[in-house]
Amino acid sequence: MTLLEQIRENAKTANKRIVLPEGEEERTLKAAETILGEGIAQLVLIGNPDTIKAEAEKFGLKNIQKAEIVNPKTFENKQQYAELMAQIRGSKGMTVEKALKQLDSPYYLGTLMIKAGHADGMVAGAICSTADTIRPALQYIKTAPGVSTVSGAFVVVVKDKNYGQDGVFLFADCAVNIAPNAEQLADIAIISAKTAKALAGIDPKVAMLSFSTKGSAQHEMVDKVTEATKIAQERAPELEIDGELQADAAMVQKVADLKAPGSKVAGNANVLVFPSLEAGNIGYKLVQRLAGADAVGPILQGMAAPVNDLSRGCYVEDIVNMVAITALQAVSK
Repeated sequence: MTLLEQIRENAKTANKRIVLPEGEEERTLKAAETILGEGIAQLVLIGNPDTIKAEAEKFGLKNIQKAEIVNPKTFENKQQYAELMAQIRGSKGMTVEKALKQLDSPYYLGTLMIKAGHADGMVAGAICSTADTIRPALQYIKTAPGVSTVSGAFVVVVKDKNYGQDGVFLFADCAVNIAPNAEQLADIAIISAKTAKALAGIDPKVAMLSFSTKGSAQHEMVDKVTEATKIAQERAPELEIDGELQADAAMVQKVADLKAPGSKVAGNANVLVFPSLEAGNIGYKLVQRLAGADAVGPILQGMAAPVNDLSRGCYVEDIVNMVAITALQAVSK
């Protein structure tokens, strides 16, 4: 069984309720058919019920009837949600009247369903920008307790099982923070360990990556990673986190023995924390293309409840997989 197959199986057991705000979109509907057919999650589809039913009939989708369909124009809890929004963001000028108008957006409506406890997570982005997906979540769901940094991770599966944990890694941050400071890197390290364990069953060994290993180079960028390592170790002493480490020292035992002898992480790292978005984004794409690795993500981590963003070029299977991942993230909250 592949990792993605295992994630889907685990999601079935979780039985979480996931919102798909782009409920009228073709790929989303086809993904919903698979999700509901396999029992991966319960679904809420946001959109015009007549349109959704017509599209389902057009594509021969029989399982859509198992989903709850919510029309943002007539949703019965809209007033309750608007009052909640005004309560949360009244200091920012939000009123009930403004909130009622904002709830015409399926992305805000889906977010408030999570905030009100009527859903466990949300997946969107097939037809909207990342900002449209993430902004409502940052405003109303906010970050998890003790976490101040939202980041984007990829589960990366390479063919050579000698690396990572049987070929499985988690890479972060590859999607959100352009130039994280030491405090943010520490946040990313701790939440990435949690994501790796929850989604991939990894016993996390976190490497704080740099172009230096244990003082082999001197630079303010190295100092940042060294400081981040100390902060992460102090905040989460139960985790195995080490740095600063070069990528080869993090992953290859022979190199680790030379460059970082005695490290519990070096040579065995399976969670790689990159010093910048530039490095992380380039790194995962190189591994994906040159090594033929599977890269699943970006998985948004650090939120109080899971909200995940899709690429507008996503495939049906991408949506199915992201719903399964979102369901497992909801379990770990």
